[in-house]
Amino acid sequence: QVQLVESGGGLVQSGGSLRLSCVASGGISRLGAMAWYRQAPGKQRVLVASITSGGSASYVDSVKGRFTISRDGAKKTVYLQMNNLAPEDTAVYSCNAEIWFPPTWSRSATYWGQGTQVTVSS
Repeated sequence: QVQLVESGGGLVQSGGSLRLSCVASGGISRLGAMAWYRQAPGKQRVLVASITSGGSASYVDSVKGRFTISRDGAKKTVYLQMNNLAPEDTAVYSCNAEIWFPPTWSRSATYWGQGTQVTVSS
């Protein structure tokens, strides 16, 4: 059974940094794109950053230059380094991952973690 588990959230002051991790497990044969989303109270979940299996990254404009997404294929882990955090970054951060299945590798599914809370105080 595929599972994604996030860690690294917490309370930080404005201008501080946090590094989120998301580990995928459960007999995964091929891991595709991975991404981080966030959902602030009373708002919809939005995409923050994504990274392809080849390592190409993209970001929402509001985090460009402050956040960096990366991945370690061997560890089946995606990271989100968040620097210069601001109160508007406060949200529950969730990761998702695209998993491809054998034998044809033509079928995939997307899995979600349960999220980790990030709170930035002013």
